[in-house]
Amino acid sequence: MSRAVVVGSGPNGLAAALTLASEGLEVTVLEAADRLGGGTRSSELTVPGLLHDECSAAHPLALDTPFSRRFDLGAHGLRWLWPEVQYSHPLDGGRGAAAWRSVERTADALPGRDGRRWKAIFGWLEGRFDRLAAEIVQPVLHVPRAPVAMGVFGAFSGLPASLLTRAWATEEGRALFAGVAAHAFRPFGSPMSSAIGVTLGTAAHRYGWPVAQGGSQAISAAMIALATEHGVRFETGVTVRSLEEVADHDVVMLDTSPRAAADIAGDRMPARVARAYRRFRHGPGAFKVEFAVDGGVPWAHAESRLAGTVHVCGDWRETAAAERMTCRGEMPERPYVLVCQQSLADPSRANGDLHPLYAYAHVPSGYTGDATAAIEAQIERFAPGFRDRIVGRHVRSAVAMQEHNVNYVGGDIVTGANDPLQMVFRPRATLDPYATGIDGVYLCSAATPPGAGAHGMCGYNAALSALARIDPSAARRVRDASESSIPEPEYAGGW
Repeated sequence: MSRAVVVGSGPNGLAAALTLASEGLEVTVLEAADRLGGGTRSSELTVPGLLHDECSAAHPLALDTPFSRRFDLGAHGLRWLWPEVQYSHPLDGGRGAAAWRSVERTADALPGRDGRRWKAIFGWLEGRFDRLAAEIVQPVLHVPRAPVAMGVFGAFSGLPASLLTRAWATEEGRALFAGVAAHAFRPFGSPMSSAIGVTLGTAAHRYGWPVAQGGSQAISAAMIALATEHGVRFETGVTVRSLEEVADHDVVMLDTSPRAAADIAGDRMPARVARAYRRFRHGPGAFKVEFAVDGGVPWAHAESRLAGTVHVCGDWRETAAAERMTCRGEMPERPYVLVCQQSLADPSRANGDLHPLYAYAHVPSGYTGDATAAIEAQIERFAPGFRDRIVGRHVRSAVAMQEHNVNYVGGDIVTGANDPLQMVFRPRATLDPYATGIDGVYLCSAATPPGAGAHGMCGYNAALSALARIDPSAARRVRDASESSIPEPEYAGGW
């Protein structure tokens, strides 16, 4: 029996371990921290009884992927819950816009002709997103099975967000797209800066932006439970600094940043690969504050009171300016702030009328200042009286984000800058982005395609790459199994 070791237990490391173990490999997962789960950990960070997600919060791309079709995590306790409004963008004066699960409802609420324009773009893509989703979670360089749909998707995604935003004429329509486009952590004038906004915006209408019941930790808990059934062993508190420490394994999966992979591999890694990994670019950081809020957030914009995710940054021009400054290494006075209200969909995370509130600001990479006041000011701006409701806070700066999870270099929670070159060739220019140039050693972190998110597809794809070299028939079996149907995900409530 072949033996495999996975270094790191984030959702991608767990997905790689589960995929390899399902094909008969003896798998061990080594985690440096004292808890498994990486970006899917949840904790009581402010006051007892309030459950906060430490990184991943909403999961629009986790519901229907080759990995989720291959492994039925619902049978191991994972339940998805939806807010009534998937995401919103408040504006000054109590105005704003909201994205509902329904394209039609979203379009009908937008003023003027913007509803028709929203529906023309997202309605067409939503109707084809099941096919598109299977393409999006693969490396960019592959032969698409849905070339026409991918062509249209690519035409929108390739545009600078500043240009696509102008498809809408009103402040509401432009802000609604700008808020979701800012998830890319890129200047709006950059080519392909629309890609993540188009993807997440379409996913909101097709799958919604659900949260995991009981916190994002439920995702890793289900993966760990299923992996344990397949014989996977887990060890925490183990830091791997060299491949020599795991030399007795046939397969090594590294759920690490590219630079960390190069450090672990040392002289065994070909010089050209090591250079590429050390040149891998990281994006801006996240400065995160968890709040305990009495009675929830009193948003002036009514639909934001129902939204699982709220994009807080004024109109589209202000959002674009904040992202431009952040990417230049300057801290804006009014940063882009992403707020999640998970307890709206999952009341088990609250304690009576005391609610957990998840918020982070986009800040320059490695930012050493304190953005707490700026985050509170942005929320207070659109929710007068918010400060008076704060009962507790837990602050994690961009520097502390990296200390908490070494893959978040400089606070970069998406594990790599989403510039055009890296969106196509991440982590380096090669036909197999998971191969490290060392036989049997693979990179499986969010630095590989398809990138950030607790969807497990980076680890799943990397495991398929390993299986294709060990036993091509096993890789084919896994792919075939992912295309067969499993029971529909069990929904515990929500939309």
